[in-house]
Amino acid sequence: MQELSDPLVLPCGAILPNRIAKGAMTEGLATPDGRPTPELERLYGIWADGGAGMLLTGNIIVDRDHLERPGNVVIEREPDADMASRLASWAKAGTRNGTHLWAQISHGGRQTPKLVNPAPKSSSDVPLALPGGQFGKPVPLTTSEIADLAKRWAVAAKACKDAGFTGVQVHAAHGYLVSQFLSPRVNLRTDGYGGTLENRARFLLEIVAATREAVGPDFPISVKLNSADFQKGGFDFQDSLQVVQWLEAASVDLIEISGGTYEQPKLMGIEGMEEEEQQNVAPSTAAREAYFVDFAKAMQDAVSVPLMVTGGFRTRAAMEQALEIGAADVIGLGRPMCVQTDAPARLLKGAQEVPRYEDDLDLLPGWLGFLKRFQMVKAVSGFAGIYWFYQQLWLLGHEGRTDDQFSVMKAFRLVEARNKRIMKERAAANSP
Repeated sequence: MQELSDPLVLPCGAILPNRIAKGAMTEGLATPDGRPTPELERLYGIWADGGAGMLLTGNIIVDRDHLERPGNVVIEREPDADMASRLASWAKAGTRNGTHLWAQISHGGRQTPKLVNPAPKSSSDVPLALPGGQFGKPVPLTTSEIADLAKRWAVAAKACKDAGFTGVQVHAAHGYLVSQFLSPRVNLRTDGYGGTLENRARFLLEIVAATREAVGPDFPISVKLNSADFQKGGFDFQDSLQVVQWLEAASVDLIEISGGTYEQPKLMGIEGMEEEEQQNVAPSTAAREAYFVDFAKAMQDAVSVPLMVTGGFRTRAAMEQALEIGAADVIGLGRPMCVQTDAPARLLKGAQEVPRYEDDLDLLPGWLGFLKRFQMVKAVSGFAGIYWFYQQLWLLGHEGRTDDQFSVMKAFRLVEARNKRIMKERAAANSP
């Protein structure tokens, strides 16, 4: 029987010291021009002291015009001396105590906020179906731009390896750019990157190939992949299973199974803007909290590549059950570690659960809950709760503390104000 404390030997030969990982969460702590900061070092040092075997960073972006949010780290070319030094300091903090630190490399695509780019690039010109006008209509990438982006992933991965990171993850989930290529609902291309699943997966596999060439055979490469988009006409479980098999053949060392997009935020346990598209996957367990464990179990029956499952785990019993039935090789923890930063250490010492902070977060008081029937209100309320976790990361990075009594409304206002300030400072720095 696998235990949370057991090490995991990856196909490339690297060894994770235990089966608990900190899942990727966007930090928003970089400088306006995308460089790591002492605040990022402090945050990851705290997490490295918290007992996880591996830490995944939030989105490191390969194109500064396609941030996932203001404050992302950006690596779009070989780093200069200052950037290399900052990356090395970040890596040193995040790898103390023998903890692995893996860089999650990404591109926002059409999910780039209009505040950052009103005309983002994507697989096709299909806009996000979200109210509020927060995202612009995308422009299809050319084939030469696609080839350039695959190289940028490799450049970013090599820069992180040289800085002391111990692995990388290609973000191909949650509706970001690579996920947009995989989705038949979003990818309407008629060239070699559209149509069949093989064509839609071509961009991802080219990124993996370029990255493997850049970092060598002994360095861990992970991919974060949707088990499904949970949207009608989107990337579904059978698509995902086939892509996992291709990734295994492409020498990927760990695949993190997730799901959803901004339109259908299954990853956050938030109700989306449309009815969820059900997937034909047999339930493997009863009464469990983890979102994607059934999908991972079905995949493990078809592939041998190690799988990581993140999303919803809160009890030790569910984590151990996922390991025991072979649904997961690594358990990812996200939001609990925004406040209880040593949750992995507590679990390894026998704690039976981690806190569910999200259960008490709501922008609206109960008597106004009826307003959530309106799409705009529902969207804002859901993302306001996410902003509360952003505020906890800001406090950890700047002050080394958390505040579980912090107001959701205040967090929402502060994060929005910071986003605007960062973009204003970036624009000023880039002006002639």
